[in-house]
Amino acid sequence: MLQSPSTSVSRWILGLLPWQQIFLVVAVVGSLAVARYLAPGDRRWGDRFRRRWVLGVPWGTLLTVLCVLLVYWVVQGGWAHPRNPMVIPFRSWSYFYPLGTLVAGFAHNGVGHITGNLTGTLLFAPIVEYYVGHYPDERGSESFATPLSNPFVRLLAVPVGSFFAGIFTGLFSMGPVIGFSGVVYAYIGFAMVTRPLLTVLVLVAERVVDLVYAGLRNPMVSREPRPGFISPWWADIAIQGHAVGILLGVVVGIALLARRDDYPNALYLWFAALVLGIRQSLWAIFTPVGANRYVLFRAVGVGIVFLFAALIATGVSASNRSLRPQLSESGSGRLTRGTAVRALVVALVVLSAVAVPFGLTAISGDLPADAETVEVRDYTVTYVEGVPNQYVSLVNEFLFDESQAIRSSGIVVFSEERRVWIEAVSKGQLAHSGGATVRVGGLGWRRAVYANRQGWSLVGNGSAYKVELREEGEQGTLAYTTDRVRAAPTIAGRNVSIAPGPDGFEVVVTENQTVHGRAPIPVQSNGTSVGGLTVERKGRDLFAVHNRTRVQVAQKAIPRAQQN
Repeated sequence: MLQSPSTSVSRWILGLLPWQQIFLVVAVVGSLAVARYLAPGDRRWGDRFRRRWVLGVPWGTLLTVLCVLLVYWVVQGGWAHPRNPMVIPFRSWSYFYPLGTLVAGFAHNGVGHITGNLTGTLLFAPIVEYYVGHYPDERGSESFATPLSNPFVRLLAVPVGSFFAGIFTGLFSMGPVIGFSGVVYAYIGFAMVTRPLLTVLVLVAERVVDLVYAGLRNPMVSREPRPGFISPWWADIAIQGHAVGILLGVVVGIALLARRDDYPNALYLWFAALVLGIRQSLWAIFTPVGANRYVLFRAVGVGIVFLFAALIATGVSASNRSLRPQLSESGSGRLTRGTAVRALVVALVVLSAVAVPFGLTAISGDLPADAETVEVRDYTVTYVEGVPNQYVSLVNEFLFDESQAIRSSGIVVFSEERRVWIEAVSKGQLAHSGGATVRVGGLGWRRAVYANRQGWSLVGNGSAYKVELREEGEQGTLAYTTDRVRAAPTIAGRNVSIAPGPDGFEVVVTENQTVHGRAPIPVQSNGTSVGGLTVERKGRDLFAVHNRTRVQVAQKAIPRAQQN
């Protein structure tokens, strides 16, 4: 059936115009306008904001977002490589490597990571800034009377507080973490104890904002079912760092509540703390038990969230009671607000102290003696399989015996000067993608190391593969090769194996461990005689032929990420 010219033009125009995004924007704006029209009571939100903020704008929040973006764009090189910024030198590796510790709380590992944290900042930091206020609200106080009553000084409360919170979470987060989420959770903790119901509403709205953003960015998604390399979602969450951030915000918030003698409803606060703990997955307590293996303590985690909610509600339960810690009131033995506040402070100290041994951990660069490496200044980049993870050796020593030591397989980056030892790309990830880029560097410089994995799958007996590493602008290095791998079928009493080498892959024909011949794998649609057999290649498939017998022995591996 032929299409009319007008139909073709219409489809061409629809293909050019972002009509799905336009529809989403119109629908969202229209729905918000209706909700605003139906909202009862005072509609002068602008007046309310101007009473709390200079010109009615949360300048502190916006300044904080700009500073975090500058770290990503300039320090990490995210402007040139937005999806693959430099991450390794900006993790909190050790107290003996101050750069990582100081920057970790503000750096990010990709667009999705920084987008999520900045979305949280834009949602929750204004609540903090509104409660603090640019104008003093104490009785008898006047703006500009003192430095602390100056609105242009007070609007810096959120950026300055965020800076110190970022340093705190970088110092006391367990392991080499990275990201602004610790500060975002401090915002949430502060907002929860000062405005609990509003915080719950914003937590729900956060999901709406995320979905609208995803709809604008990718209005239509097409997927086909295929295998992929994934790890459990909860294994990528820095629970300890998030908990430290929340407790920090809660403690600071309670202190300000006490100063202003302004306490929320305890039941509202209990509910908000419970929703926060479940919604933000604070119950997802886990531990690594091996290479790419994790254990989730779900029941214990959910129980802790309920106890956390009860403790916070008790900490602000009675506005007419002193914050002075006491074990009982009038001999009743009832838990008091002062006791709960002390418990929260102790919890913050304990959770922070857990990270100290990791900050003091010394690492070694023990690598296999035959490992080929790429050296980039003080960095060593290589590929290993089954090597003990040097950074988590402290965990192994106290939690596991030697047989359960956590081992790494994949691209490893080591720097003794920076106390860095990381499995930057796992063996499974590299097999799935076929290639990877690892960025190393420091302040003012960065270099890329490219990894490439090639291999053949042998019928009935695994894969033979090799991994090459190449520094940007340099010649490649063969970093790893498997041993010769033999195919299961036997042809004329002989076996076919594939052996990776510096110049490619070889076919090896053996009989009872005796090598009868070896030759390079033929190019597509060609064959070669090896050890009394003819080896033919048809596309990705490799066949062994003897007389009229023709058997497939191998297939060239294509990374799953590149399969159609």
